[in-house]
Amino acid sequence: MVEYAAASGPVRAVDRVSLTLAPGEFLAIVGESGCGKSSLLFAIAQLLSPPAEIVSGSVRFLGQDMVTLADEDLRHLRWRSYSVVMQSAMNALNPVMTIGEQLRDATLAHEAMPGRMLRRRSEEVMRLVGIDPVHLQSYPHQLSGGMRQRAMIAMALLFTPQLVIMDEPTSALDVVAQRSLMIQIKALQREFGFAVLFVTHDMSLVSHFSDRLAVMYAGQLVELGGTRQVFKDSLHPYTVGLMQSFPSIIGERQVLQGIPGTPPDLARPPAGCRFHPRCPHVMPVCRVEESPVFTRSDDLVRCHLYANGHGPIASIHQRHD
Repeated sequence: MVEYAAASGPVRAVDRVSLTLAPGEFLAIVGESGCGKSSLLFAIAQLLSPPAEIVSGSVRFLGQDMVTLADEDLRHLRWRSYSVVMQSAMNALNPVMTIGEQLRDATLAHEAMPGRMLRRRSEEVMRLVGIDPVHLQSYPHQLSGGMRQRAMIAMALLFTPQLVIMDEPTSALDVVAQRSLMIQIKALQREFGFAVLFVTHDMSLVSHFSDRLAVMYAGQLVELGGTRQVFKDSLHPYTVGLMQSFPSIIGERQVLQGIPGTPPDLARPPAGCRFHPRCPHVMPVCRVEESPVFTRSDDLVRCHLYANGHGPIASIHQRHD
């Protein structure tokens, strides 16, 4: 669990979220702004800073609980075993250093390497992400948004880590650059076999590139399953609402339906199910009792509708993208 210290009391941004990620798997996390997606990623990567804090739970990676590791031990894991690609490359990259200088600093922070070998490795990772090594001499402002994101991915792959954590890396790009970048990421994943934990708002990217999909609402995980299965037969009413709020390019034309209301204030979440004030299928129990997590087929869903093992909303949304 992750909480933020506030004058009125702690705000729980991530509440009892449990995930596993297999080697080579692409797991996407979606949900409205403020639902805790980025806080979850930063907790996993051990990059939270005050007023945020992990108050309970563990993050197990390569047999170790990273929550209990000392900073020096974490430093040896970061970039070598796992790396992070931030949301805005323009803010994440140092504006007064060339891309080559930043790759050099990231490398030397973890491994002593002769200059010629370092140059060769920098050129290799730049080519991997489709950038001419001549841009090792470029500053971030001299590159396009897509190239800056690719440079960040090149930096993340310096030591071919086993896990790459990505926090909305395509949010500042146009749709053509988004697709190009995602195709590149998938190609690199197939080549090197690293796992990807990917936060995004873009459901079309999720549908085409992820293996499994986790849906978060108000700090909690409300649905988790194979991406194709979740798109085909969404279980949680919130997931159904998400699927109905963006258009499909195939099938009959349908009227888009947003989710009424607004997400709750995490400082004062509603009693019972956190989605019940906005849910079209709310029942009396939803207002007073928080739902446990139920298993249906290969999906996990946090909803009282599935207490009897089937749930009445299973067939209200059938979408084939």
